[in-house]
Amino acid sequence: MAVWSIGAAVYFVAVIFRTSLGVAGLDAADRFDVNASALSTFSILQLLVYAGMQIPVGLMVDRLGTRKVLTLGVTLFTIGQLGFALAPTYGMALAARALLGCGDALTFIAVLRLGIHWFPARKGPLIAQFAGLFGMAGNLVSTLLIARLLSHFGWTTTFVGSSMAGVVVLVLVFFLKDHPEGHEPPPSEHAGATYVRKQIAESWREPGTRLGLWVHFTTQFPATVFMLLWGLPFLVEAQGLSRATAGDLLTLVVLVNMVIGLVYGQIIARHHAARAPIALGTIGMTALVWASTLAYPGDHAPMWLLITLCVVLGACGPASLIGFDFARPANPPARQGTASGIVNMGGFIASMTTLLAIGVLLDTTGGDYRVAFSSVFVLEALGVVQILRLRARTARRERERLVASRVEAVHVPV
Repeated sequence: MAVWSIGAAVYFVAVIFRTSLGVAGLDAADRFDVNASALSTFSILQLLVYAGMQIPVGLMVDRLGTRKVLTLGVTLFTIGQLGFALAPTYGMALAARALLGCGDALTFIAVLRLGIHWFPARKGPLIAQFAGLFGMAGNLVSTLLIARLLSHFGWTTTFVGSSMAGVVVLVLVFFLKDHPEGHEPPPSEHAGATYVRKQIAESWREPGTRLGLWVHFTTQFPATVFMLLWGLPFLVEAQGLSRATAGDLLTLVVLVNMVIGLVYGQIIARHHAARAPIALGTIGMTALVWASTLAYPGDHAPMWLLITLCVVLGACGPASLIGFDFARPANPPARQGTASGIVNMGGFIASMTTLLAIGVLLDTTGGDYRVAFSSVFVLEALGVVQILRLRARTARRERERLVASRVEAVHVPV
């Protein structure tokens, strides 16, 4: 548990750095004198780098192991956060966020792979939710601490100071072990183009991997878009709340996420068949509450509805981790990193697309948040169609694999 906690600590810091822009969006717009579309570009570029690296990162984890990948990741996201603190121009700040996204991309898949080596398979869903819990704790630090530091100490001091957390976890990574003594994985095949194509093709061929990607795609992005950039401007500019009250609502999203993550993990660990109903139920509730908020008559939605929205958004992160619970049993240990990388692309591609759509729609409509946030429903509809299409096929493959394993386990005496 202590070894896995080191990996979780790295992810914790990565999420602090990733989400720090979510509470600094208005400050960034003033500092670099940019409009909504340019502000979106910070997060879009960061997520573009993150999503584009997921399959390469999965291959790296399968090939090199967790410690080397996490060491590189910490180094990159620490330099990125420090560069963002000191960047004098918009272009240099963009480059820093891209570097931060590159380092961030190396963390989560590595932490999942570490859990596979250090815990029994039956605890996989719970360990994945615990990893998400550490991430949400990092998000909580952003909404509570970073926001307050910005108001008291300003941009440079806040971001330079936060980058020191990266130095601390870099020291911790040197004490990390990839696997327990005596449980070394079999050597990987010789790396090369053929190996890479085979890993990707065989992972993608499994319907469980593809279903996991679409579950992650559909469940993660509404909360990510809200927390990463557009939640604070929406609550302040469109709903007329103070920054302090808006910050409290963002904190509520994080707290609910942490509680629901533990609940979802326990349920799925005990009742595997609950995966798809929980994911689809979360998607349905998210769409319903978003529609109610955007369609509410009057200039501002009531506080009780905004609180309900934040509670429901808090379930999106835990629901997105269910995607890994579809991919995990569909792939052998040697492909877990690659399969997890494919799944992890889903939510970040959706988030990147929605961040861009909201920024463009805000600029073209003169700041109409109702029109801009309606883009959420388009991607949710696409994702639900794909989940329903792949659900039965994945269940059939899992039954076939279970029957085959039971047949192999039968011992016939000679």
